[in-house]
Amino acid sequence: MPRGKKKKSKKEPTLNEEIEESESEETENLENLSEEEYEEEKPSEDEILEEDTSIEEEIIEIGEKEEELGKKFKEIPTMEEEIGEILEERLYTVNLGRVYSAPRVKKRAKRAVNAIRDFVIRHMKPEGIIIDPLLNEKIWKRGIEKPPRKIRIRVTKDREGLAIVYPVD
Repeated sequence: MPRGKKKKSKKEPTLNEEIEESESEETENLENLSEEEYEEEKPSEDEILEEDTSIEEEIIEIGEKEEELGKKFKEIPTMEEEIGEILEERLYTVNLGRVYSAPRVKKRAKRAVNAIRDFVIRHMKPEGIIIDPLLNEKIWKRGIEKPPRKIRIRVTKDREGLAIVYPVD
């Protein structure tokens, strides 16, 4: 191929051009039909209404499913509703700096949860410990590699000796 000449490429039709072509073909087909054939091709009003109502029903069903899913994922259960009588309640700031001495490879958030458990055992001496899902979510918010350096917690102890750990809001 000589240097000065460029090879011409075939131009592909754009989406708009394709749509215009299909519309023009449809109008040509309708123009060629007689009035009787046109009436047969045209959907009746009952068919149109049935389609509209079925679409509305589908939209309503989808909306109901989204609401159900939203309720499942937006509402995080807290332990406060289930507690009976609280004997003592304390606020602490737990330093999680020693958790950062661990290698960054996928263990820090787990170690942070265990550090909070150890802290509560040391200071409250409970029979059992429950960590509130909101506190767990707060620890894991930045991922497994970067838990918070410090965290404020509220610990309650009930008659059975069960300690429940909440985040301080």
